[in-house]
Amino acid sequence: MSDDGHEHNGHRQVPSRRRSRFPGISSRAYEHPADRSALVALRRLSGFDTVFKALSGLLPERSLRLLFLSDSVRVSDQQFAHLNDMLRDACYILDLEKVPPMYVNQDPQPNAMCIGLDEPIIVVTTGLVELLDEEEMRAVVGHEVGHALSGHSVYRTILLFLTSLAVRVAWIPLGNIAIMAIVTALREWFRKSELSADRAGLLVGQDVQASLRGLMKLAGGHHLHEMNVDAFLKQAEEYEEAGDLRDSVLKILNVLPRTHPFATVRAAELKKWAASRDYQRIVDGHYPRRSEDKDASVGDSFRDSAAHYANHVKSSKDPLMKLVSDLAGGAGDLGERVRRGFGGFTGTGSAKNGAKDGPKDGPADESPSDEPRSDGSQSAGD
Repeated sequence: MSDDGHEHNGHRQVPSRRRSRFPGISSRAYEHPADRSALVALRRLSGFDTVFKALSGLLPERSLRLLFLSDSVRVSDQQFAHLNDMLRDACYILDLEKVPPMYVNQDPQPNAMCIGLDEPIIVVTTGLVELLDEEEMRAVVGHEVGHALSGHSVYRTILLFLTSLAVRVAWIPLGNIAIMAIVTALREWFRKSELSADRAGLLVGQDVQASLRGLMKLAGGHHLHEMNVDAFLKQAEEYEEAGDLRDSVLKILNVLPRTHPFATVRAAELKKWAASRDYQRIVDGHYPRRSEDKDASVGDSFRDSAAHYANHVKSSKDPLMKLVSDLAGGAGDLGERVRRGFGGFTGTGSAKNGAKDGPKDGPADESPSDEPRSDGSQSAGD
């Protein structure tokens, strides 16, 4: 990296600074508990093992590599050299011995992904390269290297293939239902895996503001002077606290078709982890090593995941999570609480008899006018 702060291909390069390196680091150091538990649930899904083994032998990995070789630009010392420096630096920091090939693909949609069965391949779009500055891009490259280190590329490749297959067999009712069950479970896991990879990106970039700016740009574009990180994080709080049980259900419906958590949620999760003792311990050199992975206790992982979910439910301000917490705590009159939470909401989409049956301080008698978005929109950091 340049040390004079000059412009390179439209991106401002900042002076090099010393970053901590994490020799032998295990992906367990940065993996989000929800990522691990969702992956366990995915592997236990009926039929998943059969599909996984079949596709692992059938997917044309060589064809995939040839496609990117023929129709994308491979990052190297001669092409997108600044990205090549970032990639090697990220692999050095996370101690990933074999540097995965990286390609730049012409696509105005800002996106990045790590795919491949035998070996991971990293792909970034031109829209992403043009959107982010040097330090923001460094976090994204670290994010993708984190996916590679965690072995996420295999499941991501299968998700891409099954999503395409589901469209082709949509006319076969039973076949489509079976595939969509696995696709839904894969998406749920992958949304959680994004939180892990965001942490890996922070370990590589070691600049939390750059990581947050990158997520903010993915939500609002390149007009950085019009945006504010603190205000953006405030949106995540409002999203968490918003509305009644109807809003909680709509949140679930909105996120189901997506492969990524919402950008505000990712930013809030990352900011929280960056301020945690766990992150500081890693930076100080205290973290699990890959050499210890074989001795790692599966039971400990389960307990960590269970503790995470328990704390999340207990501390969440979401009305549905509060209801779950009350259920676990044996709170009385739950039927009344559910009715109040929905504000007299009926299956017809209107709050009939709201003035008579609903609470005086409940929501207005109107149904949501916007349909849940069903696009599978993606943001950078696949």
